[in-house]
Amino acid sequence: MPTGSIFSIVVVLLVIFTLLGSFVTVQQGNIAVVTFFGKYRRIMFPGLNFKLPYIETIFRVISIQNRSVELQFQAITVDQANVYFKSMLLYSVLNQEENTLKNVAFKFIDEKNLMQALTRTIEGSIRSFVATKKQAEILLLRKEIIDYVKEQIDRQLEEWGYHLQDLQLNDITFDEVIMTSMSRVVASNNLKAAAENEGQALLITKTKAAEAEGNAIKISAEAEKIAAQMRGQGVALYREEVAKGMSTAAKEMEQANLDTSSMIMFNMWTDAIKQFAEVSKGNVIFLDGSTEGMQSTLKQMMALSKLDSDKGK
Repeated sequence: MPTGSIFSIVVVLLVIFTLLGSFVTVQQGNIAVVTFFGKYRRIMFPGLNFKLPYIETIFRVISIQNRSVELQFQAITVDQANVYFKSMLLYSVLNQEENTLKNVAFKFIDEKNLMQALTRTIEGSIRSFVATKKQAEILLLRKEIIDYVKEQIDRQLEEWGYHLQDLQLNDITFDEVIMTSMSRVVASNNLKAAAENEGQALLITKTKAAEAEGNAIKISAEAEKIAAQMRGQGVALYREEVAKGMSTAAKEMEQANLDTSSMIMFNMWTDAIKQFAEVSKGNVIFLDGSTEGMQSTLKQMMALSKLDSDKGK
C-alpha cells in the first residue's frame, strides 16, 4: 500500500476519534466538572455536551441526588455512663451553583475522605452534647440532640458544598448493667403506679359503699318517721271514732237506765287487752286483774287518750 494512502487512513481515523471524543453525555442527576490542562474551566449539565478533545478533561462527575450513610459511635455522659448510638445521615449537594460545585469537586481528594470528615464531625458534635447530660436524661433528649448537631455542622457542611437533609438517631443503648437497672426501675415504677391505682379504686369503692349505706339509712329513717306519723294519726283517728261510738252508746244506755261508766270502762278494758295481744312482741301479758287495778289502768288510758287527742288538735 502506498505511503500516502496509509497517511490518509491515519488522518481519517484520527479525525473520527477526535470527533467522537468531542461529545460527552452526562447522566441525569449528575453534573460534570471540566478542567483545562488541570485548571478548573466549567461545568457540564445532564445531556449531550461538547468539549475540546485532548485539552478539556472531565475531572469529576458529581451526583446531586440525596445520599445516606449509617453511623455507629459511642459517647460518655457527665455521670460516666457509656451511650451507644446508631444513626442514619441523609445529605446532598447544597445547590447547583458553580461555586458550590467547585467546593464539592476540589475540597476533598475523594469521597472516602469526605465521609471520614463528615462522620467525625457529627460524632464530635453528639459527644460534646452528651458530655453535658446525665444518663437518665439522654433518652428524653433525642430531638434536642438532633437539633444541636444540625445547628453545629450545617455551616461546616455549607463550606464543603453540602447540606444536611436529615439526621435520625435510630437506636440509643447503654451498657447491659445500666439497661438492666433501668428495666428494674421501670418495673418498680409500674408496680408502684399499679398499687396506687388499686388503692384509689378501693378507696372509691368503700367511699361509694359508705355513701350508699348512709343514703339507705337516711331513706329508711325517713320512711320510719313517716310510718310512725301515719301510725300515730291512725291511732288518733281510731280513738276519736271509738270516743264517738262510746258517746253514742252512753246516751242509749242512759235512756235504758244502765250503768254507763261501768260499761264503757269494761269495753275499754277488753279493747286494751285485745290491743296488747295484737301489738305486743312478747308471749306473756301481766295485768292487775283486781277492780282497783282495772280502774287505775283505765284512768291512765283515758288520760293518755285525752293527751293524744289534744296533740292531734
